[in-house]
Amino acid sequence: MIAIDTNVLLRYLLQDDKNQSSKANKIFVEEETILITDTVLVETIWTLKGKRYKLSKENLLQVIDQLFKEPSVIFEDGQTVWQAFNVVRNAKPIKKGTKKKEIDFPDILILEKARYIASSKELDFTGQFSFDSAA
Repeated sequence: MIAIDTNVLLRYLLQDDKNQSSKANKIFVEEETILITDTVLVETIWTLKGKRYKLSKENLLQVIDQLFKEPSVIFEDGQTVWQAFNVVRNAKPIKKGTKKKEIDFPDILILEKARYIASSKELDFTGQFSFDSAA
């Protein structure tokens, strides 16, 4: 198994740097198992959603779905990532003033991870505190 950092995953997904993308592609072809940690996944989503790439919710979900389909990829906690993926996929935007706001994948991953940890430690989960109204 090999763990990759955010830049490697981004070069693989974006194919925007000939040299680095080639090296990232090689890892995805040659490595038996590639670990994508929660941190790397969240940093990747934030980068793809940010000012430079501006991916929509639907495109971000396609990226996550494609990673699940990669035969060599495993996630730090695949079940929790999948649960967060489905929550975001099925969520309706909320109205915030005159605008609609979508929930963010990282916020929901935090929520689902907290639920999982509370359950595994036999603790009552009482909720998530966030300043993000969509969360």
